This record gives sequence, C-alpha cells and structure tokens, in this order.
Amino acid sequence: DVLGNEVASLVNESRTAGSYSINFNASNLSSGVYYYKLTAGNFSVTKKMILMR
Repeated sequence: DVLGNEVASLVNESRTAGSYSINFNASNLSSGVYYYKLTAGNFSVTKKMILMR
C-alpha cells in the first residue's frame, strides 16, 4: 500500500522462462493506491495500481 506495507505476495519462486498468468483477488483490500514490484533476476520495476470499488 502507500504506507509501504506488504498486502500480498503472488509468486515467490523461481520459474523457467515463459509466459505466466496469476489471478489476484483484491476483495479484501480497500479502494486506494497500491504499488507492485516485479523482479526477475537483476531486473526490478515498481509500478502504481489504483484500486477502485
């Protein structure tokens, strides 16, 4: 969330190269701004997500 608290971890394992799809159930989160981080090897990117109910 905006305060830096981790609200969910979707995948925390090594996977072979390829395309993957993960479902994220945000029903227990309130509306607001959240940040998500994608990491693969030495690459890491953080993006903003706006959740609206």
